[in-house]
Amino acid sequence: MSNHLFYGDNLTVLRDSVASESVDLIYLDPPFNSNAGYNVLFKAPDGSGSAAQIEAFDDTWHWNDSAESAFSDVLRSGNGAAAEMLRAMRGFLGENDMMAYLAMMAARLIELHRVLKPTGSLYLHCDPTASHYLKILLDAVFGKENFRNEVIWKRTHSHGSAKKWGDVHDTIHFYSKSNNYLWNKVTHKHSDKYIGSKYTQTDKRGRYRWVVLTGSGPRNGESGTPWRGYDPTASNRHWTIPSSAISILMDEGIEIPEGTINRLDTLYENGFVRIPDRLGGKGAPEFKLYLRDGQPIQDIIVDIPPLNSQAQERLGYPTQKPVALLERILNASSNPGDVVLDPFCGCGTTVHAAEKLGRQWIGIDVTHLAIGLIEKRLRDAFPTVQFTTHGVPQDIHAARDLAARGKYHEFEKWALSLIAAQPGNFGKKGADRGLDGRLYFGAKGTTLGIVSVKAGENVGVSMIRDLKGVIERDRAGVGVFLTLTEPTKPMVSEAASAGLYEEPGFAPVPRLQIVTVEQAMQLRERAVQLPARRDDAFKRAAREDTPHRQGALDL
Repeated sequence: MSNHLFYGDNLTVLRDSVASESVDLIYLDPPFNSNAGYNVLFKAPDGSGSAAQIEAFDDTWHWNDSAESAFSDVLRSGNGAAAEMLRAMRGFLGENDMMAYLAMMAARLIELHRVLKPTGSLYLHCDPTASHYLKILLDAVFGKENFRNEVIWKRTHSHGSAKKWGDVHDTIHFYSKSNNYLWNKVTHKHSDKYIGSKYTQTDKRGRYRWVVLTGSGPRNGESGTPWRGYDPTASNRHWTIPSSAISILMDEGIEIPEGTINRLDTLYENGFVRIPDRLGGKGAPEFKLYLRDGQPIQDIIVDIPPLNSQAQERLGYPTQKPVALLERILNASSNPGDVVLDPFCGCGTTVHAAEKLGRQWIGIDVTHLAIGLIEKRLRDAFPTVQFTTHGVPQDIHAARDLAARGKYHEFEKWALSLIAAQPGNFGKKGADRGLDGRLYFGAKGTTLGIVSVKAGENVGVSMIRDLKGVIERDRAGVGVFLTLTEPTKPMVSEAASAGLYEEPGFAPVPRLQIVTVEQAMQLRERAVQLPARRDDAFKRAAREDTPHRQGALDL
């Protein structure tokens, strides 16, 4: 298989599973918020402002033994610049959440630099909270000479804040591993209004406009040589020959000569250049720019809007980025068949864009919920997609092994992800009150379904009775008993005695359903019968009709 999805700490995955200089492009959107951990947030189904918080790990961005270990790893990494920079940051910031975040990120950036090919690029997406510190770290790890751009993306619409400038943008730091990096010219379409006002003339090649054939500033050599009565240096300018004109000539089978003056002659002879008459002499030569050339992408992105609440591709993930944004980055800095890596892949927008554009991909995330969401998203959008998921059970034997190793909470989160359920206690510590997971369904998506997860071998009818009580207590429509062990006949009979639940307008379903983990692994969310299921955490991704497929990836 050509694509790989990893569950686990990305630092461990990078070190153990990704070879040096094997990746062409890295995009990462590492989460940081001084008031929260690395979270996945989902709005309550009734649309209220409250949110259920599912924490992947509570203390990732706090200064603790893990942060101290990451700091020490950087000091021992052999990257002297990164070590000195991180040491200086610790002296300035002290030992706090931001410093913990930077230590964790520095260790990961060093590994990302290692796996990147010499021709590769990295895009780090962040908000103003930590962007300035991250840029300093990137300078240290990649070398300040390999900084290419700071790209600004308008991520939201205008704010009405009266206390400060409206914060409506994110920053994307663009670095390469060397000066020999891949770059593709990418253009985007002009607006109809712009086309109507600028591209006012037409010939056999299409709509066009005239633009000046010189650039600002003088140049030596042929770029500053007078041509057909016009001296560019007299106006402190030089000749600039658009690559789009050369491409058109080549498409038409016209031989392209060497040298600036010879090329200017060829363009003139083929109708691409005119020399206007100006008062007192010849004006600056102008070039015929055709509409098909488009507008080259700029480092301020305002034409890709954020995802609104009604966007078809929105899956319920709070920091989800538009696929169009990732497509632009992938088109600019990778080619079909290249390997794209996202070490914080969240809801999977990067791997979605990579699959759509025919790139191979590697995605890493530390939450079972995210891995389950990505798997479902890919299968919904690309029905024939092929990929390998690492770090989660792939068969019932591995599932039993996960449960037997004493990692019950990890097993529980993984089992819930199979049927697209949210952890019932929202991942917080404390008693679950008999409610391990939640499902929402019904015409309005507000009817509650509850899930009880059992990993032990000793399951019995009393557990079904307990679940009955929880259903009644929480006024749930449906209860699901998700078990690693096959149920007994008395358990099945007791579940059947709970009767049916009927949502108006839909066929009735069993009120208490027993689903084995093996069934859930095979059928996923279809293992549970729910009328008009609606789960904002796992909305169906729109199907992509024409994805490109590429060859295998050697890890």
